[in-house]
Amino acid sequence: MGSDKRHRIEKPFRFYSRVHLLELTGLKVSNLEGLLEHIKTIDGASIYHHTHHFLQQHQFSSPEPPNDFAFWVTKALNDKRLGEKLAAINICEFGSINTLRQSIVHTLETYLKAHPEAANRSVVEGDEFYFLKSVSFVFPLPYEVQSLEAFAEVIRKITIHSIYFHMFEARLRMAKGTNDFSYWLETAAWEGELAKQIARLDPYTFTMESLRKKIIELIEKRINL
Repeated sequence: MGSDKRHRIEKPFRFYSRVHLLELTGLKVSNLEGLLEHIKTIDGASIYHHTHHFLQQHQFSSPEPPNDFAFWVTKALNDKRLGEKLAAINICEFGSINTLRQSIVHTLETYLKAHPEAANRSVVEGDEFYFLKSVSFVFPLPYEVQSLEAFAEVIRKITIHSIYFHMFEARLRMAKGTNDFSYWLETAAWEGELAKQIARLDPYTFTMESLRKKIIELIEKRINL
């Protein structure tokens, strides 16, 4: 059954990677009111950076779930209740930066409505939240595959930056709704179940290297059916 499906792959998968440049926005806030107002209007590249950079920084060690907003609220403002609410926002549930932004805004607005006294509670000078943004430059790799076997082989040797791009950055920043691997498997390789299995992988429970191994494991399991 597996070989019958694999010969029907209609479109090859082209691998890409990216480098990113971290930029200062010049914006900083000292309280929740300012944080909320800036999150509503800040460039999406800033929202992306502050909610995803930990996935890249902890690529070889255990991932750390809190986003920058949750960390700052907890450590600088000493508001553990709100920090927990922000940390509980699951970035895997969102198909675009805008919907992720709306969830953060909703969490802050709901909390401030219940605790209005927290709006203007400020941190000491030097502990402000500084908004940064991540600008990505995407480039093609010399790998194009048209079988599950070749797909797994290339995933073994590409850098973790390429895996990160296809699994996370393409899904959210480009608003595809799913990762590149799952999209190709579903739409071109007739591998809907494998696509779903990869799409369900939770980045909070994997480093980039362990994520690579899990993806290969799922593909090899499908090949050997």
